[in-house]
Amino acid sequence: MVSLSHFFIALLTTPLFLIFLRRWRRRHAPTSQRNPPPSPQKLPLVGNLHQIGSFPHKALHSFSRRYGPLMLLHFGRVPVLVASSAEAAREIMKTQDLTFSNRPRLSIPGRLLYNYKDVAFAPYGEYWRRTRSICVLQLLSSKRVESYRRLREEETSLMVEKITRLGSSSAVVNLSDALMSLTNDIICRVALGKKHGGGRNFSELLAEFEELIGESPLWEYISWLNWTRRFDSLDRRIERVTKAFDEFLEIVIQEHRDREEREDIDDGGFDFVDILLQFQRDNRNSSPVEDDAIKALILNMFVAGTDTSATTIEWTMVELIRNPRTMKTLQNEVIKVAGSKGKIEEEDIEKMPYLKAVIKESLRLHLPVPLLIPRESTQDTKVLGYDVASGTRVLINAWAIARDPCLWENPEEFYPERFLDTSIDYRGLNFELIPFGAGRRGCPGITFAVAIVELAIAKLVHTFDFGLPDGSREKGLDMNETSGLTIRKKNPLLVIATAHAS
Repeated sequence: MVSLSHFFIALLTTPLFLIFLRRWRRRHAPTSQRNPPPSPQKLPLVGNLHQIGSFPHKALHSFSRRYGPLMLLHFGRVPVLVASSAEAAREIMKTQDLTFSNRPRLSIPGRLLYNYKDVAFAPYGEYWRRTRSICVLQLLSSKRVESYRRLREEETSLMVEKITRLGSSSAVVNLSDALMSLTNDIICRVALGKKHGGGRNFSELLAEFEELIGESPLWEYISWLNWTRRFDSLDRRIERVTKAFDEFLEIVIQEHRDREEREDIDDGGFDFVDILLQFQRDNRNSSPVEDDAIKALILNMFVAGTDTSATTIEWTMVELIRNPRTMKTLQNEVIKVAGSKGKIEEEDIEKMPYLKAVIKESLRLHLPVPLLIPRESTQDTKVLGYDVASGTRVLINAWAIARDPCLWENPEEFYPERFLDTSIDYRGLNFELIPFGAGRRGCPGITFAVAIVELAIAKLVHTFDFGLPDGSREKGLDMNETSGLTIRKKNPLLVIATAHAS
C-alpha cells in the first residue's frame, strides 16, 4: 500500500509531469504533424462544441468563410476535419478515398443498427464490402429498381387520387404527410412485401428511429458528461425503439420463411426480405448472413429511402410554389410529354430535361443530409497541404459546397436553368453537387430514390395547380427547417390542390 505522503507527492507532481510530457511531445512531434489545418479558438474540455448550435452545417459554413475550405475543429476531445469546398471533397472522397473510407463508431447508430451490421454506418472492412455488394448487386441494381416500376406507378397514382378527392371539396391538403405516406408505402411494399404504414404506431416508430439516429449527445464527445445519460431519456428511447423494431422484423422474417419457396429469384414479385433470405440460404456454408444483418439492411432502406425521398419531393414542391414561372415551365413540359394519353408513366421521364434540372436545383439548395455521414481517417496523411492525423473524424459540408459562389452564380437563387447546359450531375462524379456522397461510401440507393422523386413530382405538377390556404403569397411561404441528420421543412406544407382544366 502506498503511504499518504507518497500519495500527495504523486498528486502534486503528476500535473507537472503531464505538462512536461505535453511540451516534449510537441517539441519532438514528427514533422508530418506540424502543419495542421487552421482552427478556431476552442474551450478546454468542450472544444468547439459550444459554437455549433442546432444547425451545424450553417455554423460550419460560417467558420469556413473565415478559416478556409479545410479546417480542424474539436468536438470535446474528438478532432474533426471539416471540408467545405469541392476541391477538398474531391481530395477526401476520390483521391484519398481509401484512407477516408472508415466510419467513426457512433454509439446511437451502433445500437439502433445491430452493432453496425448495416451498410451506411458499418466500419470499413470485409464485412462492409460484402454487405455493400449485396445491396448493389441484389437489392439496388438498375434491373432490380426497374422491376419495381409498376409498384411505384400504383402508389403515386393512389397519392394523386387521394389529393384529388380532397381538392374536389376545397379541403386543405397536408402535402408533407401525403409525401411521407407515399415513400413509406413504397418502401414497405418493396422491402417487406406489403404496406405497414396504415397505423400511426408504425409511422411514429419510424419517425422516432430517424430522429434518434441523427442525435449527437454531448456525452458522445465528452466522456465526463456520461452521467447526464441518466436524465436525458435517450437510452430509454433507444431501448424502446430497438425492441419494437426487432420484434416487428422478427415477425416479418418469419412470415417470409413460412411462405412457399418461389420459383425465380429474378421475378419482380420478390421483395427485399425474400431476396436477402434467398441470399442467406445460398451462402449458408460459405459466407453466412445473420438475421441481424438482414434486419439492419432493411432498417437502412427505411431510414435512407423514406425520409430523404419525401424531404426532396417536399422541398422541390416548396420551390415550385414559390416560383410560379418555374412551375409553369415544368407543367408545360410534363403536359406536352404526356400528350393525349393524359397520364404520366415512368418511361416518359427521360423526355423531361427540365424536370431533371428542377430536381438537381432542389437537391443543390436543399440537401436532405447537408453534412454527409462522418468518415474517419485510417492513417496519417496530407490534405491540400495540411497534415491530418489517423483517427481524425471527417465532415463533408455538402450544403456549403452547393452554395459556394465560386462554383455557382447567384447560389441562393432557385434557378433550374443553370443545369440545362451542363453535364453536372448528383451521382458522385461532380464534387460541386454531392447530395448522395461519393466514392466507396457514397449512397448505393441513388437510382432507387431518384425514380420515386422524379415520378412523384411529374405526376403532381401534371395533375394539379397549387395555391396556399387563406390566399397567402407564394414568396411568404414558411421556409423554416428542422435540425437533425435530415433537414426537413419544420412546418407541414399545406396547399390547395386544384385539378388542371386540361
